[in-house]
Amino acid sequence: MKKTILSGMRPTGRLHIGHYVGALENWVSLQGDYQNYHLVADLHVLTTTTTTTSIDAHTLEMVMDWIAAGIDPEKSPMFRQSQIKEHSELFLIFSMLITKARLERNPTLKEQVRDLEIDNMIYGHLGYPVLQAADILLYKGNLVPVGEDQLSHIEITREIARKFNQEFGPVFPEPEPKLTKFSRLPGLDGKAKMSKSLGNTIYLSDKPEDIAASLKKAVTDTSKIRKNDPGHPEVCTVFTYHQKFNPAETESIAADCRTGILGCVDCKKRCSAAISDFFAPVRERRAPYEANPGLVREILAEGETKARKVAAETMHQVHDAMKIG
Repeated sequence: MKKTILSGMRPTGRLHIGHYVGALENWVSLQGDYQNYHLVADLHVLTTTTTTTSIDAHTLEMVMDWIAAGIDPEKSPMFRQSQIKEHSELFLIFSMLITKARLERNPTLKEQVRDLEIDNMIYGHLGYPVLQAADILLYKGNLVPVGEDQLSHIEITREIARKFNQEFGPVFPEPEPKLTKFSRLPGLDGKAKMSKSLGNTIYLSDKPEDIAASLKKAVTDTSKIRKNDPGHPEVCTVFTYHQKFNPAETESIAADCRTGILGCVDCKKRCSAAISDFFAPVRERRAPYEANPGLVREILAEGETKARKVAAETMHQVHDAMKIG
């Protein structure tokens, strides 16, 4: 019997190539060996904002990119968190099994508070790891693909599962982290991370001309001022993209850059062509859903039907264990 994995994202609209390298590529590779569920974490949006008007449109765009990247809805159900009421119920029950002090020790939370400059934290934000635990355990998740920086979340999930099982009976597995090296692409501006908020992205759905225009703005080796100046590819953002999307030419590009044979303009043109070719199948698979977003709604509805069946069975076991219904 296949082990179960739950993965998800908050709906933020179209996804960029950093999302592909950091998550989607891994999701696609896992779906043949595991039973995967893919969660549109729309309730998690409320932990940092109460603006909900764009969630539906962002959901459709994001799921289009999931499908276009290669997620097969027949193998890996996709569904909206808000449409499965059991997520909220299990979150409430789990909230009774963990202390405020334990949640405040979460290092990832501390980083978010610092980065988002939050002065008055709402309860939902403090408790978002508990909602994540409910998301994972509702589907009896055995494994959770994470980078090392997310291990604290998995430990909270394991603690909650253990606490429930001790208090009421053995219902939940204690999920294990499936450590994955989540690569991060630097943004076009050379920042450590490609991010929509920084406007330094290339989107999966970008047309070749859009990719070319974006690459023109990309930061390269600042010491290579003229075409014939020797460059240092190891510090160049564009060379990082070559390494991922144009590996066959990486060695020659590095050599020509160092000797000054290859200028930055030509290097960017070759890189934009390589990225465009790499994601051509993604754009092709996305096109029918762009033309008919109703197809995405059908996929979500089918995924939600499958998810509800699993979630209902889990909550039936929870109620039996707790003797509350």
